Amino acid sequence: MEAQVNQVALPLRSHTILGACEAVGEDFGFNPVLLRIPLAASVIYSPMLAIGAYLGLGAVVLVSRLFFPTAKATPLLSEQPAVANEQRELAKAA
Repeated sequence: MEAQVNQVALPLRSHTILGACEAVGEDFGFNPVLLRIPLAASVIYSPMLAIGAYLGLGAVVLVSRLFFPTAKATPLLSEQPAVANEQRELAKAA
């Protein structure tokens, strides 16, 4: 769970443009390459349509993330004493 907390926002990553394909892949649980390949292929057919579709997809992702943000993981209170007890046991063993 720590990896999710320390991640850089999708649009700010160096390997993405807006992160729209990756965001949709994360939201629906599939590999974003399955969306990137048809989108890249559609650039050959109609570049303006492909760019418009990508920007539209980015806008939909932005609106959905603003209205429905992901809940941040909060540590449960019952887990904290267990960690403290485990640390005391390890200190005794050493």
